[in-house]
Amino acid sequence: MAESKENQTDNKAFTEDCHKVLMAVSDALYAIGGKWKLMIIIAMARGNKRFTEIQRQVSGISARVLSSELKELEINGFIIKKVENGYPVSIEYELLPYSHTLEEVVGAMTKWGMQHREKVKAEMGSENSKK
Repeated sequence: MAESKENQTDNKAFTEDCHKVLMAVSDALYAIGGKWKLMIIIAMARGNKRFTEIQRQVSGISARVLSSELKELEINGFIIKKVENGYPVSIEYELLPYSHTLEEVVGAMTKWGMQHREKVKAEMGSENSKK
């Protein structure tokens, strides 16, 4: 009977811990998930500040999607939109200091992405040599 109560306590702690992890990952994916957000931040970190510069660097993104993603990044505190009145009106996007909290994430994803690409290439090469 004592083992049963211990097991229930362990399961409850495990379930609560799992829930915390899932919620944290869910929050992260909400803020930076999707195909484009991190790519936009990376392009901006490399000096691209104007809409057309960002769109040129992030190949494949449409103007409509870029506009939407920039708004979401602004809402989540990663960037700010700066509008300078004049003729013509000048609009630039700037990374906020909070965006630098993603450097470790981007570094880890870059490393993993390179490893994954090499793994896939190696597996494809070994499959082709079997034929």
